[in-house]
Amino acid sequence: MEHWGLQGKIALVTGAAQGIGEAVTRSFVKHGVSVAAVDRNGERLAALVSDLQSNGYDVQAFCADVANSAEIDEIVAQIEDNMGPIEILVNVAGILRTGLIESFMDEDWEEVFKVNTAGVFYVSRSVSRRMIPRRSGAIVTVSSNAATIPRMFMAAYAASKAAATMFTKCLGLELARYHIRCNVVSPGSTETEMQRGLWTDENGANKVITGSMEEFRLGIPLQKLAQPSDIADAVLFLVSEQSRHITMHDLRVDGGATLDA
Repeated sequence: MEHWGLQGKIALVTGAAQGIGEAVTRSFVKHGVSVAAVDRNGERLAALVSDLQSNGYDVQAFCADVANSAEIDEIVAQIEDNMGPIEILVNVAGILRTGLIESFMDEDWEEVFKVNTAGVFYVSRSVSRRMIPRRSGAIVTVSSNAATIPRMFMAAYAASKAAATMFTKCLGLELARYHIRCNVVSPGSTETEMQRGLWTDENGANKVITGSMEEFRLGIPLQKLAQPSDIADAVLFLVSEQSRHITMHDLRVDGGATLDA
């Protein structure tokens, strides 16, 4: 595992308590990364960290809401004081609210953008301020392939992820002079609680794989859903020395669902 060049580094992972964030956290610690696990679900976060610590991994829990700018600045300062300089940031925290635009609630729209877009901004800004003087670092935002393909019932989610994707690319352009790389991983349908929450019956996975002409949605050419570990592997690559000359890139991990659109 040494070839990844991650041993002994410190990473901040948001949305760490479940799904893709949990998979990223577990992958990192197995590769010798010390992880500051951030999530607003304190109970699930504590359970994850307790499990990993019991197996000898270096991980600490920091309960915080990425949508709260002041709270994030405070938590980032605590992480640097308690664990050391943050060398890797992975923005995973995200929420999904679905519905037709004509009946979509203001509160749902605002909440989606607070977490999926403003949250990425708040955490990235706070961490990058500390990375800049050190002239090194790697930032990855977990977005979605919905950022580039219209989805019925998912306007808020898709728009928020499109904003987070472009923000991360602009951040990468601004930080390139400091040798800080910023990339995006865009998963397709991944077997997480968020995905399962969209299913209406036991055939939900098959329906996603097959696609739906009624919803103008293509299926998945590889004929399977992604696992959270598939996304974690892509993140691992983009923060490692194996991708040292890659920045402002959007890596799709969707089984070909967007046909590279």
